[in-house]
Formats: sequence, C-alpha cells, structure tokens
Amino acid sequence: MTTVVMLNQQHPEGELVDPSRPLISIEDEGLTRGDGVFETMIAVNRSIRKFDAHFERLTNSARKLQLPLPAKEHLTQALKTALENAEQAHTTTLGEEHTVKIIISRGTTANGPHSWVTVAPTPQNTLDQRTHGVKAITLPRGHDPAQDTAYPWLLAGAKTLSYAINMAVLRYVRTQGADEAIFITDDRRILEGATSSVIVAQTINGQKTLLTPEPNHGILPGTTQGMIFEQARKHGWELKYQELYPQDLLESEGVWLASSVRLIAPVTHLNGTALATSQQTTEEFLAFLAEE
Repeated sequence: MTTVVMLNQQHPEGELVDPSRPLISIEDEGLTRGDGVFETMIAVNRSIRKFDAHFERLTNSARKLQLPLPAKEHLTQALKTALENAEQAHTTTLGEEHTVKIIISRGTTANGPHSWVTVAPTPQNTLDQRTHGVKAITLPRGHDPAQDTAYPWLLAGAKTLSYAINMAVLRYVRTQGADEAIFITDDRRILEGATSSVIVAQTINGQKTLLTPEPNHGILPGTTQGMIFEQARKHGWELKYQELYPQDLLESEGVWLASSVRLIAPVTHLNGTALATSQQTTEEFLAFLAEE
C-alpha cells in the first residue's frame, strides 16, 4: 500500500489521505499533459537520504517549468507525516527501505498547481538488482541532448512527469532480453541510462579511477552518482568526467548504473557481451552510500 500526503492551500504542510479514493482531477495537467516535475528518493529507517540534493534538483526543475514549489519546511513536514504512516518495508544492509516521491503538477485551470508525496516499500526486484546486476543494451538517443541546453523551452535538465519515452525504452529492452538501456549519441558517445547514471571503473597509470559522462552536456545530474564520487575521492579513487564510448565499457573493470532507489547495479552484459564485474567494488560503493 502506498501512503499519500497531499499539499494544497488548505493544507500547506500536507494532509494524509486515503489513496484508494479519487485524489486527482480528470483535468489535471500533470495527468493529461505530463506538465509537472518530480523527484524519487530512498528513505532508510524512515529518514530520506540526500534530501538537500534532491530538493535542489526539484527546485531547478520547478523553476524551468515556472511551477511554484512548496516551502521546504512544509514539504519536510509532509514527508515526515508520510514516512511515519508508511507500512513496514524490506530491511537491507542499509536498514528498512522505502521509495519516496515528490510530485508537483500544473493542476487544473480552476485550482492551479498542487503537490503530493508518496511513500511505499521498495520492491524486492529493485533491491535484487544490486546483487544480481542488470543486462543492458545501447540505444540511440535520437539527437544529442547537449543541443537542447541553448533552448530553455526544451527543459533540458528538468526532471518532468513526461516519462513515457523512458518507460517505452524499458519495455523495448525487455523484448530484447535485457533489463536496461544506455543511451548513446549518433557518434556513439555514452549519455546515461533510461533512469540512471553510468559509472565506469578503470585503472589508469596504476590509479584506480571512476569515470562518468560530463553531466552538463544535456545529461541530468545524478544524485547517487554524485554521492559515490564524493565518497570515492575520500577513499583514494581518481575521478574523471569525460566522453565515453561503448568500447570503454567493454574494456573496463566494471560498469554500474546508479539511481536513487536502486542505488547501484552492476552491468553484467552490454549488447549481449559479458562485462567484467566486481562484487567487492559494488559492496564498496554501497558502503560509500551508507556513510551518508
């Protein structure tokens, strides 16, 4: 069961509601047009991880869409209410894990924008991918998203509710016997996963190094990738943001897809070819995330 707290003018700090009852107008533009923004987070032992980083990205997304953002203290209270009333979830090495979402919709013409938060136990199959990994295939993005950054109306860098393409991608890759997609440009430069950031491990001149594509080239900055890099630097890893290509992944010592709920999943195969994997490094990354 998903726990839902709605925020509006009458209840700026949120109101716990019954998710089995109608809550969204049939004319809501977040529903009918995908006109809204969201953030997905993980809560461990009913405490949200990396909340400030997520709130900063949510603020950036809302600004790009010219949507009002709930006051941070109101949103914090709504999240607290939802987490306190959430059902029991799976316990992992990190603790009890819930998936938390913040949604801001354009709403209706009559009532204007509104927000809500949801909390639900993280699905077991999502947790399993940290251990068992994922098979990925490369797919063309269609155009280089870096070209969008010059045109603010294209909403580059905003995490919007318009996720139909991402979901279509995941359905497609499953028909190909894979779990995830990694987008590439026409010149085969690696961008990001359909719902994740790409992290690559290599040893360069005897130095263990983590690499990821440059995030300001039309790629949504990843909060989990950022946290892993921050902690990896403290533990002696060299960090690089640079252009990567499929061959770099095939020749690497490990490839991972990082996202807020799945956290870190090793890529076991790319386009049907087995990749090097390291359970020890995966566990090291999970330990980095546990240090927050």
